[in-house]
Amino acid sequence: MEILNNLVNEANSYLWGYILIGLLIILGIYFTVGSKFVQIRHLGEMIRLLGDKDVQQADGEKQISSLQAFFIGAGTRIGTGNLAGVAIALALGGPGAVFWMWLVAILGGASAFVESTLAQIYKVKDKVGFKGGPGYYMEKQLGKRWMSSIFAVTILLSFGTTFNAVQSNTISTAFNNSFGISPLAIGLILAGLTALIIFGGVKRIANFSSAIVPLMAGFYIILALFVVITNITEMPSVIALIFKSAFGFEQVVGGGIGAAIMNGVKRGLFSNEAGMGSAPNAAATASVSHPVKQGFIQALGVFFDTLLVCSATAFIILTSDAYGSGLTGIELSQAAMSEHFHSWAGIFLAIAIFTFAFSSIIGSYYYGEANLPFINKSKTGLLIYRIIALGMVVFGSMASLDIVWALADFSMALMAITNLIAIGILAPIAFKALNNYIDQRRQGLDPVFYADDIPGLKGVESWPKREELRKKAANE
Repeated sequence: MEILNNLVNEANSYLWGYILIGLLIILGIYFTVGSKFVQIRHLGEMIRLLGDKDVQQADGEKQISSLQAFFIGAGTRIGTGNLAGVAIALALGGPGAVFWMWLVAILGGASAFVESTLAQIYKVKDKVGFKGGPGYYMEKQLGKRWMSSIFAVTILLSFGTTFNAVQSNTISTAFNNSFGISPLAIGLILAGLTALIIFGGVKRIANFSSAIVPLMAGFYIILALFVVITNITEMPSVIALIFKSAFGFEQVVGGGIGAAIMNGVKRGLFSNEAGMGSAPNAAATASVSHPVKQGFIQALGVFFDTLLVCSATAFIILTSDAYGSGLTGIELSQAAMSEHFHSWAGIFLAIAIFTFAFSSIIGSYYYGEANLPFINKSKTGLLIYRIIALGMVVFGSMASLDIVWALADFSMALMAITNLIAIGILAPIAFKALNNYIDQRRQGLDPVFYADDIPGLKGVESWPKREELRKKAANE
């Protein structure tokens, strides 16, 4: 196990330092400029679309709404990355890591917009609704089935298996600290509950996420606001410390600019998933009148995850004496919460971790299932995947903190690089879709998309062509 951990950490150092961070920053800037700062200019529209009504299919069947797709994505985003991941970043990279998390989120809003808009354009109809994601736009527009297969393998290794080990590891640690329950027992309980949800399909996942995520996230943010208000006189110095540490002006707890950047980017990406290619799988499930609507919704999800929930955790920790105590991961977050709210807070955080991480487990599982057909379309293959996914939940509950996070970082890097290359090539299509949407909004219309609105699209199945509708109307 130690040898594997060392090998994975060596690979992570190379991938993060020389490939992934460069791609994230460069492409994030490209998407931001190419979309004319879509994640900032259209923030009001993003919020408005959360109340967008469901789109009914011709057969009257109710599909996944924009809001439900948002919560599927949020359910996966909001998990251990927000609570344990932020604590790890602070312990290893110092307060400056928070600044780099914020930067990744701001640039990542544009990345999330591009990948989720593309996922909507190239989505396909299945027996229970829509599905899609990076594997679909890689195959349909780029004509690279092999690239789709590589992405499918990496998302199965990351979200389908390894990430679920991270989530169960954090849950078991939190419950062991607060209630003394053995990690194996927690792992078996989690696997059982996960099985009940994942065998019910994407609609059950959507219903669960839309019910549990807003409740727990809202309460957690309220607690964080209470911490900020009761420590308002300390907040200017906390903010100043974050900025000083981000550029190496303050050396704290192993900080410095290198450690701050590395840990801030890694934990920020793990948390908000922008550019990784995971959230587009949720975006594709929504039934909307225009692909850009889900691009907006998922961009907002990045801000909600990092600028609100991650920042909440950072402020709770940095205003406590627990910071700098040598603790890390969820144990640091629990210690900080207990200091602010006494012993009951540690118990609440354990419950919050359970709901956040459990929703992440089922959302992550679905991301893997949506891409499994690029490797194996048989029912036997699906059953094997489900068994492995459930097994990783049990494994993660008992494994060491270092090995599960190292495996998660490594698999995340492979997946993100594959997706970033694809969306870097296909971004102009998302920009054209955005212009089409804006033009219709300026005319006072509720934007509707047609496959021939953008010349050169290939393999579009779920959007009608304007010209075909005209011919049909003429014949009638």
